[in-house]
Amino acid sequence: MSPQRPKGLTIINHPLIRHKLTLMRSSDTSSAQFRRLLHEISLLLAYEMTRDLPLEDVEIETPVTSTTDKQLSGKKPCIISIMRAGDGLLQGLLDLVPSARVGHVGLYRDHETLQPVQYYFKMPQGLDQRSCFVVDPMLATGNSAAAAISLVKAAGAKDIRFLCLVSAPQGVETLQAAHPDVPIFTAALDEGLNENGYIVPGLGDVGDRLFGTK
Repeated sequence: MSPQRPKGLTIINHPLIRHKLTLMRSSDTSSAQFRRLLHEISLLLAYEMTRDLPLEDVEIETPVTSTTDKQLSGKKPCIISIMRAGDGLLQGLLDLVPSARVGHVGLYRDHETLQPVQYYFKMPQGLDQRSCFVVDPMLATGNSAAAAISLVKAAGAKDIRFLCLVSAPQGVETLQAAHPDVPIFTAALDEGLNENGYIVPGLGDVGDRLFGTK
């Protein structure tokens, strides 16, 4: 039986996403294939996550006439990658919104405590005036995502969305408890976590699979 979907969680259940995610889950998928599939899925996920961004009217000249149409309003969005696996989602979002600004949060998980340890933080200016998309392929324990979003809020961000590829119920619960104002977008809500804090069935360590490390 599928896990109950928590409020504030959007599962983007598109057939192409399901197909590509199944290929990514397979341990037979090479790093090159894994990177390509993640890039393709990130475009589809980003399309859904950004469908309600604010618009404003703008006067333009077409080759035929003058007209009024819509464009994104306010400052350019900011895509914030939780390094290093978040960079796998980052490029797809940049392809969709090439004018976006980019921020990085460097966190690694202590394998004994499963708590995040910060090693890097760099953001563009004006986060308080931008839609901010925090991205990390896996929402497992939720500790790293919650810590990253706390740092981003401290830097001034107010409009924040979190995007991941695969999530676990425990991670969703942790993130929503820490940041109930931040909507979560994911391609899959899996069964849970194993004793090492990895998502089951999941797709393993995304950083290692992306970059061919072990």
